[in-house]
Amino acid sequence: MAVGILGTKLGMTQIFDEAGNAVPVTVIQAGPCVVTQVKTPETDGYSAIQLGFKSVKEKALTKPELGHLTKAGALPMRHLQEYRAAQTDGFELGQTVKADCFEPGQLVDVSGASIGRGFAGYQKRHNFKRGPMAHGSKNHRLPGSTGAGTTPGRIYPGKRMAGRMGDEKVTIRKLQVVKVDSERNLLLVKGSVPGKPGALLNVVPARWVKA
Repeated sequence: MAVGILGTKLGMTQIFDEAGNAVPVTVIQAGPCVVTQVKTPETDGYSAIQLGFKSVKEKALTKPELGHLTKAGALPMRHLQEYRAAQTDGFELGQTVKADCFEPGQLVDVSGASIGRGFAGYQKRHNFKRGPMAHGSKNHRLPGSTGAGTTPGRIYPGKRMAGRMGDEKVTIRKLQVVKVDSERNLLLVKGSVPGKPGALLNVVPARWVKA
């Protein structure tokens, strides 16, 4: 039963299906993850599974984090993620969750941080048009007027202006799992996912899928 899994993005490539069509896929190193906590309605009020991913040295974690993982009998883990589950009967502390919890043809939602672009201007960040490029123009890439000076006399929050671009949580929904490599814990999903190679990804079964 797949509740979700953490992994890292390895990059994109293409594979060929049985009909000979090229399919663009993203290769995800999915797990292995360790069950670090099992929550039940009796103890926590709801059912959930907590998974740990990517082992690190003990000095990289705080004492409360180390105590939590030691109680579960797990090694020091960099990332912890909780997944809601209808029931937790099939999980136990220390259990390993691998890529084979998913199957080819299944639809998944993949979340991650988009690539950071730094401080970006109007054209790059919001796809604004540029000003005239004639010699007399003083407005090539400037924003122009941003509002009246008397009323309201200020800039409304949320106005599209230059600023930090990227490095935001993005979720790509209903991506199809094309192939599962259980030996190397690889998931090949059709299409692109957020982030650059090496970025942390969260893969869960797709929501709102018709039965």
